[in-house]
Amino acid sequence: MRKIFNTFVVLLLIGTVISYAIWTGQRPVSLYLSDLRIQLAVNEGQPGVGGNLLGIQTELVPGDYQSREHLHRKLASYLQQARDLGLLNAKTIVVLPEHIGTWLFASGEKDQLYQSASLKEAMIWLSVSNPLKFLRALYDADGKHRLNDAHLRMKAPEMAEDYQALFGGLAKEFGVTLVAGSIVLPEPYLENGQLRLGSGPLYNISIVFDHDGQPIGQPQRQLYPSFTERNYIQPAPETALNVLDTPAGRLGVLIGSDSWYPRNYAQLNNHDAELIAVPAFVVGNGRWNKPWRGYKSRSAPADVGLKPGEISEGEAWRRLTLTGHAPASTARAGVSVFMRGQFWDQGSSGRSFISRQEPSDNDQVGTDRPGRGARLINLWL
Repeated sequence: MRKIFNTFVVLLLIGTVISYAIWTGQRPVSLYLSDLRIQLAVNEGQPGVGGNLLGIQTELVPGDYQSREHLHRKLASYLQQARDLGLLNAKTIVVLPEHIGTWLFASGEKDQLYQSASLKEAMIWLSVSNPLKFLRALYDADGKHRLNDAHLRMKAPEMAEDYQALFGGLAKEFGVTLVAGSIVLPEPYLENGQLRLGSGPLYNISIVFDHDGQPIGQPQRQLYPSFTERNYIQPAPETALNVLDTPAGRLGVLIGSDSWYPRNYAQLNNHDAELIAVPAFVVGNGRWNKPWRGYKSRSAPADVGLKPGEISEGEAWRRLTLTGHAPASTARAGVSVFMRGQFWDQGSSGRSFISRQEPSDNDQVGTDRPGRGARLINLWL
């Protein structure tokens, strides 16, 4: 009798393992429909021969990332509407928001992940749906928050492939220079035009693609991740700022709050940067209007006279992004572009704006309009 019982238990365990293995391999196709609404919120200057900076303040949710093709349809719809408005030409620089590539970890997952009530629950579904990848990534994880590291590292090869194919493809499809927001990957670098990965720490990086869909230069790494992110995202050396030649002029990219540091503008000045793109992301619904919490790293500049709590988060972004305020920056123009949307229980609240040598009170008005949908922020150069 015991032998029969033991045999039954073994068969039950084998059946459970097989069923779990089959379940992890199943990826049903969702019928989620994207919200493709977009408004021209800011349109400054007059069309000419100099080209333009065009920020796309996307509005995204987890379901938009169910596949690379699905996300492509949404972003291509935004760009097509910009083209229909006459905002795209051979000298256009399109800027997308920070972490638009990081959420690619959710691509190709089960419906339960997209339908989760919280980010924590979604990460549980991510782990149990990819057990071998998760365990391998957890073994290789670095930093204090090894679990956060593992969740971003576990699908890094697929994320890197999707990031280059998606954003390089959009740049070529619409014939523009495209600042592809940012993505968190382990030790990323470009080799013979292909995005490659190492096995070391995670970095938050941005790649610029030319109108042929090819990367320009090496990935720009973020210098100052937030205090929380520094537990699993490595800050880059302070010397690692790139300035790239584009049809509209020499372009520098400052990721997120890297745009708050005068020393970064001084370095871009030394490399004759004419234009600056700031892909950014503010976490939390309503955070934009709440008191500023101060610099996000220990390296707060001594010569900036702002104290936490004395202005709002939004006002801090506007005042600390120094593009166009000579002599801090000699660049003639820049655009800061924020991601909007609701990722499970994690909201967002950034409002995109233009910076230039002749500031205007109307730079941000259009992005404050009520209603759902994405925003276009355009500056003719």
